[in-house]
Amino acid sequence: MGRPEKNTPSPAVINLKNKNVSNTNGTINFLTSILRTDMVKIEGADADYVLVQHIIGWKGQHGDGKGATDDSGGPGDDRSNSSPEVPLPAGGGERNTRAPHETRRRDAVSFHFAGAVSPGVGARQPPSPCDPEYTKIEAWLDEHPDFAQDYFIRKASRHMVDSWLVSHALPQHIAQALSSSEGAAPPASDGAAAAAQGSKASSGATTPVRKISAHEFEKGGLVKPIVTTIDGTPTFLSPSPHDHHLALMHKVRRKSRPELKGLDERELIFMLVKDIFNELDIRSLCHKILQNVSILTRADRCSLFLVQGEKDSPNRCLVSTLFDVSPDSTVEEMHEKEEIRIPWGSGIIGYVGETGAMLNIPDAYQDARFNHDVDAMTGYKTRSLLCMPIIDSSYEVIGVAQVINKKDGSCFTHADEKVFESYLQFCGISIKNAQLYERSQLEVKRNQVLLDLARIIFEEQSTIEQMVYRIMIHMQSLLQCVRVQILLTDERHSFSRVFDLEVNDMEAEDAETRTSPYEWRFPINIGITGLVANTGQTINIPDAYADERFDQETDKGTNFRHRSILCQAIRNTSGKILGVVQLINKFDNLAFTKNDENFLEAFAIFCGMGLHNTHMYEKAMTAIAKQNVTLDVLSYHATASKELALELKACKVPPASVLRLHDFKFDDFSLDDDGTLKACLRMFTDLDLIQRFHIDELVLCRWLLSVKKNYRDVTYHNWRHAFNVAQMMFVILTKTKWWKVLGEMECVALIIACLCHDLDHRGTNNSFQIRASSPLAQLYSTSTMEHHHFDQSLMILNTSGNRILSQCTSEEFSRIVAVLEEAILATDLAVYFKKRPEFFKLVSSGEYDWCKEEHRSQLRAMTMTACDIAAITKPWEVQKKVAELVANEFFEQGDIEKEKLKITPIDMMNRDKRDKLPAMQVNFIDTICLPVYENLAEVSSDLQPLLDGVKANRARWEALAAESCPENNNSLPQHRQ
Repeated sequence: MGRPEKNTPSPAVINLKNKNVSNTNGTINFLTSILRTDMVKIEGADADYVLVQHIIGWKGQHGDGKGATDDSGGPGDDRSNSSPEVPLPAGGGERNTRAPHETRRRDAVSFHFAGAVSPGVGARQPPSPCDPEYTKIEAWLDEHPDFAQDYFIRKASRHMVDSWLVSHALPQHIAQALSSSEGAAPPASDGAAAAAQGSKASSGATTPVRKISAHEFEKGGLVKPIVTTIDGTPTFLSPSPHDHHLALMHKVRRKSRPELKGLDERELIFMLVKDIFNELDIRSLCHKILQNVSILTRADRCSLFLVQGEKDSPNRCLVSTLFDVSPDSTVEEMHEKEEIRIPWGSGIIGYVGETGAMLNIPDAYQDARFNHDVDAMTGYKTRSLLCMPIIDSSYEVIGVAQVINKKDGSCFTHADEKVFESYLQFCGISIKNAQLYERSQLEVKRNQVLLDLARIIFEEQSTIEQMVYRIMIHMQSLLQCVRVQILLTDERHSFSRVFDLEVNDMEAEDAETRTSPYEWRFPINIGITGLVANTGQTINIPDAYADERFDQETDKGTNFRHRSILCQAIRNTSGKILGVVQLINKFDNLAFTKNDENFLEAFAIFCGMGLHNTHMYEKAMTAIAKQNVTLDVLSYHATASKELALELKACKVPPASVLRLHDFKFDDFSLDDDGTLKACLRMFTDLDLIQRFHIDELVLCRWLLSVKKNYRDVTYHNWRHAFNVAQMMFVILTKTKWWKVLGEMECVALIIACLCHDLDHRGTNNSFQIRASSPLAQLYSTSTMEHHHFDQSLMILNTSGNRILSQCTSEEFSRIVAVLEEAILATDLAVYFKKRPEFFKLVSSGEYDWCKEEHRSQLRAMTMTACDIAAITKPWEVQKKVAELVANEFFEQGDIEKEKLKITPIDMMNRDKRDKLPAMQVNFIDTICLPVYENLAEVSSDLQPLLDGVKANRARWEALAAESCPENNNSLPQHRQ
């Protein structure tokens, strides 16, 4: 059932000196009958030998009736009148003048050195020279040499440059043949084609980076061997998918089979070893080995399997793309076949690979290890076979070679075994060298891809969101997975932000315009990501549900199922873990490979550098914004003078009873500004803060004056409001005796916080700052104004002449500042809504313990809110007046929003909706005020007057709302900081 052998003509020597290649039709007709593996010596080309691997002849040569050819110039010779001469293009930029119909002929000849392909099969043809548009473009390029040179420098591939070098270094007729066989358009054609696509003389500045998959870097993919140009420079050419490197560079003459048959065994092995020693392409090398083995053993079919996978790996196997090779097959024919994988230790091939033992089986069907299904699929019957391991220089099995069925029908002999073994020893070395070379090629390409990705990453460093988005897009494209998640960590290794990208996101309507990733969309498998964030180890899980570290609850309630997971830490240049990158579900239900791990590890380094640089950029922008804010503040405010402080110190301070500081119904309307300052001095004195912290009275007076001075003259959030908040804190601490519970450091921090909690308020809220993109909003992303108030209080506390805490120890100062910051931030209603559920739960359970810092922290936060909104508890006359002040400030902000931001303000900011004020006040009381005062009254009955005041005022506002808004519109305002 073997294939009949083709007649093998004798090798020929063709003299091409002083002849035009296009006029040698008879010669070409003769060459078409020569086997692909035979040699042709071209005299007149510096005595170089050229290996003709593919010579494609006329299709009519074997009986299609359209001019069959023979060597004597018969009917198919057509050398006298059939077609015009077709001069092949010389090197450089000369135009191709081949007639158009010659390219389209069915019987066209492709005379290709080192891997030709017939026209139209995988090769891109140059534009037709008869096209007027083509002529105009080329003329335009001739008139604009600067553009042509610029375009060539940026766009030309290394392959084009090498083709140019070859064409200008070889003799003219050889250059013509090479240019024809390569089918590559000269640089001018590339430039012309590019110029035809654009309308501008400028060649453009950017070119999108080509997308590439990590699959291309798996073993055996993408790599072509290195060659040397005429000038001796090593280069990586970029041949077409069907081409191999130029055999002209090898200068190895391969003897024909009749010549090989005349050699003795030693000379034969030497010649066949010489044939493979310079071959670095692993596929071509293995194909040569098999063809040479068939010569040595006179076998009809051969196969070669290479070991894939690490030792002791469960996935180790033997892989072949060169299975069932016959002596007259080509590499291209084998390339079209599917890859065959044989598990390690399975069958005859697996047995030889695992044991390293040779097998000579005279009758395959009598051996239990033989797989009969192979013959059934191929239709080829295996009789005898000889199977032998290929050993490298380290005595490791790197492959298995197998020959089948001697041509004379006999079995393989002991002599066949010896010659087979001798030749495979050299083959093992050659295969190992080719594999090492292939890995070096992979590293070159891998580095190029990473450099391209690094360039993309470092082009955008303005924000974390944009940086992460670009990282995720290219990571998903490179590693071919369904989901990518990047989880950034804080100092405690908990996840502060989680970005995610799904493959479907790239097809969304906003995919082209989107500049930031989605956040917190998908559940997180904390067991895996948390482990990587804490240990830094890489986790590759082929089956998530088979791994105990994966929490299967993650998938519950979703339409998604985790299969394969690859998780790795992202580090900065100092090795600190910045976050975790997690890839989920590789395409085609595959597991992530070691190659994926290596790629992700290298890529994570660039990610870490990019994130670190972005952090540094944001810090620099923050510093600039802080500087702008500081300059703005300093331009408006100044520290109080010492003279004013001396005047205040000389004043007599009335007792608390005279000032009514212990009264929940206190109001400041009867006091002037100096009276409020004296009242503050009284509060510090009665709480014994001056004595406890050894505060100099002059320093305290100057500090109070500086705080008052740093409040802007806005309608409501001014010094008077701060003073009233401090008075309410004073009465709560004294009435409830909480000053004993909290201690002196927390008490002084709370009083300072109340006086400073709205420092430098601009009469606008946090959302306005964000919408207006103010420097404050750039400086603080959350609790914008509250952070600014705290920074201002620290600035004053650290200003010379205002350091009221200068006598504290460093521990005391740190503790007071920490409580101060927490208290000021607590006045942000967003923080209040976040914290109050825990406090309410604590109160309802009755399990609070004020000895615990966590419980005291919640109490301080709720008390700060109660003091900040305490105007709602005052007598009706006071409450109504304060409510009007608040509303007017809101309306002023609404006016600014209309005028400058060109937006319609919400109802409580809209002056046109002021008739809804009573209804909005009722809503404000119900949603914010009542809950906090009810719970505080539950903790201490001494605070019941506050709750009673709220309820009384609610009844008044509800009555007004019923009068002014019969439809009971509940679009009510919210108190804001």
